[in-house]
Amino acid sequence: MKRFTLSLTAGLLSLGLLAGCGGAKTAPTADAPKPAGGSKIMTVRVGASPVPHAEILKFVKVLGAKDGLDVQIVEFTDYVKPNIALSDKELDANYFQHVPYLESFNAERKLNLVSAGAVHLEPLGLYSVKVADVNELKDGALITIPDDASNAGRALTLLAGKGLIKLKDGVGVKATTRDITENPKKLDIKMMAAEQLPRTLQDAAASVINTNYYLEAQKNLKLNAKVLAREPAENNPYANVVAVRKGDENRPEIQKLMSLLRSPEVKKFIDEKYQGAVTAAF
Repeated sequence: MKRFTLSLTAGLLSLGLLAGCGGAKTAPTADAPKPAGGSKIMTVRVGASPVPHAEILKFVKVLGAKDGLDVQIVEFTDYVKPNIALSDKELDANYFQHVPYLESFNAERKLNLVSAGAVHLEPLGLYSVKVADVNELKDGALITIPDDASNAGRALTLLAGKGLIKLKDGVGVKATTRDITENPKKLDIKMMAAEQLPRTLQDAAASVINTNYYLEAQKNLKLNAKVLAREPAENNPYANVVAVRKGDENRPEIQKLMSLLRSPEVKKFIDEKYQGAVTAAF
């Protein structure tokens, strides 16, 4: 399977470019109020995708400041560096991925990272700025999808669910493009790095995009695409988790971070801010 690269405009190149070493930046931190009783403040350094992960963490940072936890947020714009940085002990945790991706990454890179718990779900969506319905897709239309194994399978399953393609029986979300058995419209399905997908919408007829990257493009580029299809949330195994090095799950600062991330206050924040595009997974 070959990755597909599209020409980018200078304006679109600005998406995802963050200052600092290694494509990451630490979110500005305000002086945190001291916790009641003068107890020691714990610090936890968390890598995250800008949207919605870092946005949720910024809300949690305020909660943590009142409860003795200083949450330091380091933003990343890709799906590789956060796990490498965590394994190299540059981070205490990261928050950007689901368990199938984490397991695949562990196997490929021989890492030993584990989930400390699920926080939210981002259903994949099929987006377009050119058509308003899947039935309007023309023969030979270009469709872009994520190129990492776990999300590619989800994307193909979503396309199959809308009747655009058929897959081999039983492959489910482990499907690859080689598992396509029928493609009546002869759609040109190209795989790309997930963070690049919003930029393809100017050239592609439609794209299957991870919600975090679409929301980021919507925020930074004022992208306003139609949602042609969305992955069902019910019984979806792809909740986004906080990952840590194996053995760190019970560190006090990780336990406190998870307690805050899975609090009623955070659930309300997610529900009100994202209106269903992101849903709490606890």
